[in-house]
Amino acid sequence: MTGFIGIGIIFVMVFGGYMLAGGKMGIIMKAMPFEMIMIGGAAAGAFVISNDGPAIKHTLRDLKKVFKGPRWSPDDYRDLLCLLFELIRIARANPVALEEHTENPAESAIFAKYPKIQHDHEAVELICDTLRSASMNYDDPHQVEDVLDKRMEAAMHHSMHTPHALQTVADGLPALGIVAAVLGVIKTMGSIDQPPEVLGKMIGGALVGTFLGVFLAYGLVGPFASKLKTVLEEEAQFYKLIREVLVANLHQHSPNICIEVGRQNTPHHHRPSFSDLENALRATKDGAAA
Repeated sequence: MTGFIGIGIIFVMVFGGYMLAGGKMGIIMKAMPFEMIMIGGAAAGAFVISNDGPAIKHTLRDLKKVFKGPRWSPDDYRDLLCLLFELIRIARANPVALEEHTENPAESAIFAKYPKIQHDHEAVELICDTLRSASMNYDDPHQVEDVLDKRMEAAMHHSMHTPHALQTVADGLPALGIVAAVLGVIKTMGSIDQPPEVLGKMIGGALVGTFLGVFLAYGLVGPFASKLKTVLEEEAQFYKLIREVLVANLHQHSPNICIEVGRQNTPHHHRPSFSDLENALRATKDGAAA
C-alpha cells in the first residue's frame, strides 16, 4: 500500500508543481508516447540482453514485493518457532520418529500444521537438511554451521540479483533519455525552416526524453530497486532464524533454550513476546499430548 502512496506523491508533486508554475501538459502528453517507446523499449531490451530467462521471470515475480512487502508476518515467525520446537523435541526423544517428518515433509503431520511454511521450499529444505545432518552425529557442530552459512550466503546472493538488475536499469535510464532527446533534436534540425513557435514545441518535445529518463530512473525504478532490496533482506531474517535455532540445537541446548535463542534473534517488529510464545508452545505441547 505504501508503494502506491509513494507513486501518487511523486506524480502529484512533480506534475502538480510543473502545472502550478505555469507549465503546459500538452507538449509533454504529445511527446510522451513516442519518448516512452524509445526509452522504455531500449531499457527493456537492455534488461533482456543482460539477464537470462530464469532471471527475467524471477525479477518480474519479485516486483510484486515492492507493493506487497515481505511475505512473513509476526504470526509466521511465531509458527516457525513452534514448528522447530516440535521437531527438536521429537529429535531428542526419538530420533527415528523424526525421519518420517524430515524425509517426507509434504506428508508430515507436524509440517501440515503450518501450511505457509510447508509450502516454502527453501525453509523446509533448510530445516530438514540441517536436522538430517545433526542426526549424523557430526564430531564438530561448527561443520554444520559452516555449511549453513555458505548455503544462506549463496541464497542471499541469488535473491539480490533482482534489485541489482533493476538498479542497473535505473542507472542506464538517464543516458537513454539523452538518446531520445538527441533524436528529437535531430528531428528538429530537419525542420529548421519552420517558424519559431513550431521549433519551440519540437525542442520542448525533445527535452521530454531527458525528463523521462531522469524521472523514471530516480523517481520509480531506482526506488523500486531500493525497496525490493530492503524487503528481500527482511525475508532473509526468517531463514537466519532457522539457522540460529538449529545451531543452538546442535550444541545440545534444551528445546526451550533453542527457541528462546530464536525469539531473541527475531526482528524486533516481528518478535513475539515471551508470554505469547510461551502460550503457543504450551498449546503445542498439549496438542502433542492429546
